[in-house]
Amino acid sequence: MEAWQMHGAKARFAELVKRAQTQPQDITLHGKSVAVVMSRETFDRLSQAQESLVDFMRRSPLLGADDITLERDPSVTNDVPL
Repeated sequence: MEAWQMHGAKARFAELVKRAQTQPQDITLHGKSVAVVMSRETFDRLSQAQESLVDFMRRSPLLGADDITLERDPSVTNDVPL
């Protein structure tokens, strides 16, 4: 990922956007990353709704298995002093 200082990104905004079409561009301010410019296609792919945990569990090959034994480590406690 290419890094741009804020003032350079402002001065060359059209070039920044053009480069973001092929690879995300990092914007820095005082040496710290503050923003990333990316293509709309990349943004849409990364932000689309993911399946829920319930849907994931329903696809599990263990769904309906009655012979699963889960063991708890007895040495670990959650005792909280009152």
